[in-house]
Amino acid sequence: MSWTLDDFDYPLPAERIAQAPLASRSASRLLRVADGEFEDGHFADLPDWLRPQDLLVFNDTRVLHARLLGTKESGGQVEVLVERPIGPHEAIAQVRASKSPKPGSRLHLGEGLTVEVLGRVGEFYHLRFPEDEEIVHLLERHGRLPLPPYIERAADDADETRYQTVYARHPGSVAAPTAGLHFDDALLARLTEGGVGTAYLTLHVGAGTFQPVRVHHLAEHRMHRERYVLPADTVAAIAATRAAGGRVIAVGTTSLRALEAAAQAGPLAAGAGETELFILPGYRFQVVDALITNFHLPKSTLLMLVSAFAGVSTIRHAYAHAIDQGYRFFSYGDAMFLPQRNDAL
Repeated sequence: MSWTLDDFDYPLPAERIAQAPLASRSASRLLRVADGEFEDGHFADLPDWLRPQDLLVFNDTRVLHARLLGTKESGGQVEVLVERPIGPHEAIAQVRASKSPKPGSRLHLGEGLTVEVLGRVGEFYHLRFPEDEEIVHLLERHGRLPLPPYIERAADDADETRYQTVYARHPGSVAAPTAGLHFDDALLARLTEGGVGTAYLTLHVGAGTFQPVRVHHLAEHRMHRERYVLPADTVAAIAATRAAGGRVIAVGTTSLRALEAAAQAGPLAAGAGETELFILPGYRFQVVDALITNFHLPKSTLLMLVSAFAGVSTIRHAYAHAIDQGYRFFSYGDAMFLPQRNDAL
């Protein structure tokens, strides 16, 4: 089937878009989808929905202070959002300014931070940062936490904690792996006590995740690149789960994408790489049995991914149910628990 952008559209009232987190991480609602039926619950119910020998695979990336404000050499205002570091001193970034900065020009971003524009990379810019310190450290000192564009406020002190998962370890993302935001230490302890295993990988989420799909026929779309690391311990945990008859459950689309990307060339193997994997209905999943995920934007590649995973019709009906029942959408919103079905419709 030839999918178009219109196949993944849906009407969403603006009041359904969560603008702030709830007081407690695990107080979020959780919609369980099974055999076309919907069960409304809360995220704290998750241990009751899992079985001993199941394995949760988390993305332990940490969100960078990737938003920088400053001026061009001409004095014009500029806003930079680092899309992804490509080394200790260079990065690909979005740059917003009244006039596009030229190669060789400099941007003054914050107190004492000057970066050089090396050139364009498609719609992004290639920037060189000072070489006396690594980018991740410079961003922590000079940058601000970036919130998604649909959150209509600036980041505050609470976001510094709540827009990071409790297990975030490796800095490199410009957006949180939001399914993981629902987990707190108490919930993780309950899962362990119930015999549910945990494993970790790292996929650094790029700003490209918020870029709109600009083609009508989705076969023409090209995904942005994201870097991942899959440890040997996680591969071993997945093999042990399979041998014991448990399910591999990806916490978030980023974990799922990294696992499926690592299995593209053959059996799942540890290592690091970059993925441009674009998952549409009809894709045959090789690693993941179930998925915990938030509700995604209309016409987004993430909505396409979950539709491929759980079935297009199932997701359409689940989203309609969630809107009708007052679920909260997107990064600070509620979540779904989805079984995998290799059936596009």
